[in-house]
Amino acid sequence: MPKHIQLISLIITVIAITLGCSKNDTEVVPVAYAAIKAAFGTNIDLNNLANYANQGKPAYINKDNTAGNPITDAKATLGRVLFYDKNLSVDNTVSCASCHKQEFAFSDTALVSSGVQGGVTGRHSMRLVNSRFAVERKFFWNERAASLEAQTTQPVQDHAEMGFSGQNGRPALPALLTKLQGIAYYNELFKFVYGDINVTEARMQESLAQFIRSIQSFDSKYDAGRALVPNDNQAFPNFTPQENAGKNLFLTPPVFDATGTRINGGLGCNGCHNAPEFDIDPNTLNNGIIGIINGPGIDIDNTRAPSLRDLTKTNGTVNGPMMHTAAIKTLQTVIGHYGTINLAPGNNKLDPRLRPNGFGQKLNLNAQEVNSVIAFLGTLSGTNVYTDVKWGNPFK
Repeated sequence: MPKHIQLISLIITVIAITLGCSKNDTEVVPVAYAAIKAAFGTNIDLNNLANYANQGKPAYINKDNTAGNPITDAKATLGRVLFYDKNLSVDNTVSCASCHKQEFAFSDTALVSSGVQGGVTGRHSMRLVNSRFAVERKFFWNERAASLEAQTTQPVQDHAEMGFSGQNGRPALPALLTKLQGIAYYNELFKFVYGDINVTEARMQESLAQFIRSIQSFDSKYDAGRALVPNDNQAFPNFTPQENAGKNLFLTPPVFDATGTRINGGLGCNGCHNAPEFDIDPNTLNNGIIGIINGPGIDIDNTRAPSLRDLTKTNGTVNGPMMHTAAIKTLQTVIGHYGTINLAPGNNKLDPRLRPNGFGQKLNLNAQEVNSVIAFLGTLSGTNVYTDVKWGNPFK
């Protein structure tokens, strides 16, 4: 080989080694990411990302509110760190995960969740599982956030929750952005994800929303049965007679007489909690729960609800109290609430499906029906959402 060709070959080899490649360009030398390793150990490996983007879903799941922010492994990984990082609160005591805990399908068993310096949330913490798979794009119980992206940084800026409010001497959001940019592992993460170390609210929102949307649960008894039949109206071969009866009651609309009393049909739960996602109908209005936690007056603007999936664990234990007031502690009480709807003075936003012919509905439930619906709701619970490490705390 001529000397000038040998020299060129040597130069190419040196360049390849400098860039982390082997001579034949078949092997890449992993980047060290020392700050990430120091903070998270083996919990996060940017050279071997967890699978958030391509988890798959059942063919019968069609709803998706991802819009213009498709999930990537890199951004969801950043979102996971942000979700669990107590540095997002003014006193480093509270993270998103403090109110949305993996062991409870990303809800909380407390009536209200604790914020910074004695603050508490104004409503019960909503479960986040399967947030992606819904028609409803608005978030919070009262839908005040137009999207999940917009929702993610509002608790950070809430005075009682995470404290970057800019009120009563507390810093505002720009102080948090500066704070995070001064943390070494965020320098490495933002550089890895975005190409530079700049921390912005838009980037935080994008990454947090991707992580939250990645939290999915499709390993339930319901899913195993639904895969065996063409539609939900068929009896599921893996269900007990009681579970199939509960499914029929859930799906079938009620027939009312002139006074709003059920005389035939089912309970019509599916009218607001649509199978197979069991998300909330965007057109749903107030459900008759109008209280305010630890306060007087009424709050009639709560029209959103989480998916009914993983309402309980597979053993029947509920993942915390229900409704925005956390006033209901058992599934039996939930069904009882819908069994007899009282028309409360001042509630002009009660959903019309709950006041047939102008009367609060009376479902005339018997014990067998109640137990059947409870049995069916139990089939919507999986197990992986509680244990999958990719949704777990990377700081542990």
